[in-house]
Amino acid sequence: MTRRAAEIRLDALLRTACDVIVERGLANTRTADVAQAAGVSQALVFYHFATKERLLAQAFAYAVEQDLARLDVVTRSSAPPLTKLRRILKLYTPAGRATSWSMWIDGWSESLRTPELEKVSRRLDLRWRQDLAAVISAGVTDGTFQCADPEGAAWRISAVMDGLAVQLAVHDRVISRRQFGEWVRLVTSRELGLAPTDLD
Repeated sequence: MTRRAAEIRLDALLRTACDVIVERGLANTRTADVAQAAGVSQALVFYHFATKERLLAQAFAYAVEQDLARLDVVTRSSAPPLTKLRRILKLYTPAGRATSWSMWIDGWSESLRTPELEKVSRRLDLRWRQDLAAVISAGVTDGTFQCADPEGAAWRISAVMDGLAVQLAVHDRVISRRQFGEWVRLVTSRELGLAPTDLD
């Protein structure tokens, strides 16, 4: 197998592992499940990952990188801070069946017991908050936002989004996606001296 073929095979295995984890959960995913879903031998899975724990951690990290890549597109753009803020809030909102959110919720839970997963989930959380704080700071500098504590505001906005997203992803019909959006815009606007309609 060439290096390029190995990289393609590894990428496909990681994507498949993410799908299996979303369906079965981190605790219930076996290497045999991933091998079967990918149509490969279990030996090949162990060749790439050595242990089940490493497979799960690398699959989770792979999913994290996909989300961070989407975040990078927003933060590195030349758009003004208000536009970037709207896009970040939209990226964070669970969509469809919220499958990626179910993986993050599962990852947070497993992080209590798995140090490697805790490092990955912490990196994701901190990147979102750091980038949100940077956008808020830029908006304060250009006069778009009014906020004395961009870092604290980023933490408070993220905490509200996390809590609402868990409710939306885990408890069917407890809150609607519309309510999620309205409440996040309300909290964010209060933190930044905006009107909620500014975030539509």
